[in-house]
Amino acid sequence: MLTARSEESDRVAGLRIGADDYVIKPFSPRELVARIEAILRRRRSASPMIDPTLRFAHLQIDPDRREVYVGDQAIDLTATEFDVLLALARRRGRVLSREQILDLVWGNNFYGTDRVVDVYVGQVRRKLEAVAGVPLIQTVRGVGYKFIDAAV
Repeated sequence: MLTARSEESDRVAGLRIGADDYVIKPFSPRELVARIEAILRRRRSASPMIDPTLRFAHLQIDPDRREVYVGDQAIDLTATEFDVLLALARRRGRVLSREQILDLVWGNNFYGTDRVVDVYVGQVRRKLEAVAGVPLIQTVRGVGYKFIDAAV
């Protein structure tokens, strides 16, 4: 928390509501950077390294590296194609409407038709199925799409 309020009660209240640190103005930029680095070090050491890779029967998705594999073969996806696939895969078996996919992938900054989702889903399907040989994304007519590859 960065503030001009310097009373002890303000500092205590700030820390109690969730602040990791409380820096009072005026402050040294070097000190601020050092405090931020210390917090980041503590967070890294406190959390165990968790493999974020999503593994399915035909597909592996590494969100950190933004890589997709069918078996040992890397699948070349655009940034938006990757985001569409990741949104569906993270919700495996659940039907997502076009609007839900728009919100997850494009956020509130999208202006256009929701049919753009159909285009991207089609491109992802074509690329995955060409290698996997089986459908991995199912259309639920009148509702949306769902990722159907089996979990491992």
